[in-house]
Amino acid sequence: MDLVAKLTPRLQSEAPLLDTWASKLQRKLGTLWVSVHTLLTRYIKRIHVNMTNGENLFFENGETPGKYDIVNLILTPNKTFQYVQVGSYMKSAPYGRQFTINESLIKWNVRFKQVPHSVCSNSCIPGYRKVLRESQQKCCYDCVLCSEGEISNDTDMMNCIRCLDHEWSNEKRNMCISRTVDFLSYGDPLGISLCVCAIQLSLLTLVVLATFLKHKDTPIVKANNRELSYILLISLTLSFLCALLFIGQPNIITCIFQQAAFGIVFTIAISSVLAKTVTVLIAFNSIKPGSKSRRWMSSQVSMYLVCLCSFGEIIICFGGFFYSPPFPHFDTSERSLKMTLYCNQGSANTFYVAVGYMIFLAVISFIIAFLARKLPDNFNEASHITFSMLVFCSVWISFFPAYLSTKGKYMTAVEIFAMLASSTGLLTCIFFPKCYIIIIRPDLNTKQSLIGKKEKFAGCAIEVK
Repeated sequence: MDLVAKLTPRLQSEAPLLDTWASKLQRKLGTLWVSVHTLLTRYIKRIHVNMTNGENLFFENGETPGKYDIVNLILTPNKTFQYVQVGSYMKSAPYGRQFTINESLIKWNVRFKQVPHSVCSNSCIPGYRKVLRESQQKCCYDCVLCSEGEISNDTDMMNCIRCLDHEWSNEKRNMCISRTVDFLSYGDPLGISLCVCAIQLSLLTLVVLATFLKHKDTPIVKANNRELSYILLISLTLSFLCALLFIGQPNIITCIFQQAAFGIVFTIAISSVLAKTVTVLIAFNSIKPGSKSRRWMSSQVSMYLVCLCSFGEIIICFGGFFYSPPFPHFDTSERSLKMTLYCNQGSANTFYVAVGYMIFLAVISFIIAFLARKLPDNFNEASHITFSMLVFCSVWISFFPAYLSTKGKYMTAVEIFAMLASSTGLLTCIFFPKCYIIIIRPDLNTKQSLIGKKEKFAGCAIEVK
């Protein structure tokens, strides 16, 4: 006990030194083990042993290459099972000979009428894509037909391939084919119908113009500013013929003249109607005692008004042309085998501003004609102008939603229909009543019939000299 008591303080004082030696010894042993492990690993990787059965034994990534026997479980007539090796898989064999199987040794159960499939779904043929079934094995999937404009040209494709813009998928969805070009042509039934209507209406307008020229000295022609009537009839004829620029295969020339000719010709027609409306209002105001409106009763004033209003449309059209010139363009946004060839106007805002400017002039003319509606009916055409402007504004206001809701060549057809309908409204409402009097009731085409019994209008004539 005395010896233990004497050694204990000394051992306690030497304990830290012993711990240090133990740690160093542990590190040395760990380093030695790592070195031995590394040497053994390098040695094992270089081991190639030829077994007695002729097989070559070696290690790959710490393991021997796998070898598996493929066996066929056969139920014998005496209700026992027999295992027959029909093939093998040897990873170490040369490429192409790793998997071997002898199909003649395989015996299927008599319940199988044919060789069973190893997957639960058949292969997807070209034109279809694979869609995996949720919460099932990867070998279980559905075959879904590719969408329009997409194809799959191989079996078991997971994704379809999208065709180029100028191509579309065939019915089987296994090949991209070139799209056919579609436009409003003269061979199309719709194009033929619109073309025939445009030509017939233009000829009808020329007949009306010829009637006015033949009876230019009659009171009903003289009473409503002959020059403005001639300008209006000529512009209506050109507006009908403008529709022909929109039919046929678009090219650079037609694209340049389409909207410019349409906008300028229609603006001249509306400006002529506006000038006629202003002329009617000034004419009736000029008969008041002390009125100074008579000095505005001049053909030059009417021509200046037509030129001024038309100049605004010319600026809009040419400004839009230089800012973004029109050009032929293929519309490939439609999901069909056809792609529409049409005239891209460059800036759609220019087209809307041009049409809006025409509607603005028509609204002004409508307001002025509406204010003059209570003037003597025998003597003015304000009521006819009111109805014509009402028809014109109704057509073009309803044009915008119809134009924006259509696609392809039908957009062009809607624009042509609006042109023909609005021009026909002007021709019918303004000139047909006068033609009725000139041709059918010539007895009413006299100054007395126009003036009627109101003597206070006897000294006034609306003809601008």
